[in-house]
Amino acid sequence: MANPLFFHVDLDAFFASVEILDNPNLKGKPLIIGHNGPRSVVSTCSYEARKYGVHSAMPMVQAVKLCPKAIIIPGNMKRYSQMSHRVMSIMHSFAPEMTQASIDEAYLDMSGTEKIYGDGVESARKLKALIKAETGLTASIGVASSKFIAKLASDFKKPDGLTVVPPGLEQDFVDAVGLKKLWGIGKATLENLNNHRIYTTEELRSISLNHLESLFGSASGQYLYKISRGIDPGIYSGDSKTRSISSERTFYPDLFDQNAIDSFLLELSQEVMFRSLEEKLIAKTIGIKIRYGSFKTFTLQVTPESGIYSSKDVYIAVKELFKKKHTGEGIRLLGVGLYGLYKGEEVQQPELFAFDKEKERKLEKVILELNKKGNNITRAASLSKAKEKHNDY
Repeated sequence: MANPLFFHVDLDAFFASVEILDNPNLKGKPLIIGHNGPRSVVSTCSYEARKYGVHSAMPMVQAVKLCPKAIIIPGNMKRYSQMSHRVMSIMHSFAPEMTQASIDEAYLDMSGTEKIYGDGVESARKLKALIKAETGLTASIGVASSKFIAKLASDFKKPDGLTVVPPGLEQDFVDAVGLKKLWGIGKATLENLNNHRIYTTEELRSISLNHLESLFGSASGQYLYKISRGIDPGIYSGDSKTRSISSERTFYPDLFDQNAIDSFLLELSQEVMFRSLEEKLIAKTIGIKIRYGSFKTFTLQVTPESGIYSSKDVYIAVKELFKKKHTGEGIRLLGVGLYGLYKGEEVQQPELFAFDKEKERKLEKVILELNKKGNNITRAASLSKAKEKHNDY
């Protein structure tokens, strides 16, 4: 049996990088992706903007104060989805198994491919070069014996990085990353650890599992025990063979602001819907995943009787699902998914007299095709109205 070998591929500042590809004059300038309004939040930003302290989920007003010369771009989810599809197609052809985690990242199971591509370093270099040659985008890749360590490794050297963690050195690598930067350790968790005089991974590792569970609860205690030892906690267990489309966002620090939550639910809804249109797939079920700072995780699904026509339908559904499990606690991760997918162009058993909804779907198809040809067309207006209509918090 082949030794486990996983890649985590993370496209560098993906939205901003696509904008630079489409307009090279933006290269080297601080870019912020998001709508410029008093209640808007930053979707993402370029590395130049990050130097000023700008980050994802930050209120746009604060971001502009930190970086007054930033160029603010509303963003074009259809265009990003199209570029994402190109990259994912490359990785799907390259790896025996590929699981897309979000619009700009994926896990590749490369176990047993050494005779085809060479060792982990060589094959990762080949993949990076292939992505760059075919799309113009750069990617950072982490290579390890588990998904968790591979994800940490992809973020270790950015942008355009490659970090390999040999088997047996996972614990040493966790120590090198440091407690503050471990995936899943947000601001609140770090403060809680510091309150118990735990400041390093070594100090965390010195505490028994029973003691950690008594201090932080069963789920958090087990998670902290495993990650401090470089053991994959199984927090990402997506199945590459499952017929579904999903996308997730992880937040550091934890997300509390309702406007930001709404914006990311809308963004995730657009991502999965445009991926389904790109792949000519229709979904029967919509799902949401919520993980709080305490590591409590909830997944809910709904199958609309009227069918799923557009990203507006997805957004409205996930908003309702979110309300059912929103506790007010800080959010570590949000995910939106489409399930029960089947090939097709039209919704089966459509809602009677659903002419307007069918128009929504056809319009999104038209915009997707136009964006493939280089047009920069967005459709934020109607979705913004849906957001306002259903924002009753």
